Amino acid sequence: MTLREQTIDSFLSQLESKAPVPGGGGASALCGALCVALTHMVAALTVGKPKYASVEAEMAEVLSKTEALKERLLSLMDEDAAAFEPLALAYRMPKETEEQKNEKARVMEAALKSAAQPPMRIMEVCAEAMTWIAVSAEKGSAIAVSDAGVAAALCRAALEGAAFNVFINTQIMADREYAETLNFRARQLLAQHGDEANEVVRKVTARLGA
Repeated sequence: MTLREQTIDSFLSQLESKAPVPGGGGASALCGALCVALTHMVAALTVGKPKYASVEAEMAEVLSKTEALKERLLSLMDEDAAAFEPLALAYRMPKETEEQKNEKARVMEAALKSAAQPPMRIMEVCAEAMTWIAVSAEKGSAIAVSDAGVAAALCRAALEGAAFNVFINTQIMADREYAETLNFRARQLLAQHGDEANEVVRKVTARLGA
């Protein structure tokens, strides 16, 4: 059974266990899926309402985009788990002889590069999601503005969580040029779209008079 097919209880039980997966990457992907699902809900509550006829087309686009993003993030839960398995095995490789040390280093490097890819993709999908979260918060139904705020907060958390999972892999990569390329991209996504999320949270907070 894939992670996305599990019940909430089953996923959380596995998450809190000593099992290598799911971990922070899978949790970040799920957090991202929750944020786009909430954004989809805001749009669904807006579409078809005469009061919001002027933004009907935009909200319809939000519905389409967020459904696709949700599916991508749910898939990334399992992609992250699959990418971590070779790394977990690499950590357990013997290193008694020089030959074993060299082979372990070679396998580890490849596994680290592979394991860094899903969290980077999670960040990219969440970055795209911020566009639609901002639209729903600004133009969506007023009765769901708090949900748009929650979506922004969850998106920020997903971005930060996925970034941590990029950095823990790049931290020990031997190929420092490649590692810094990934670090730069992750920091860039976090700074730009984390700020966007913060701005949405600020606006929603103001609208709620909090």
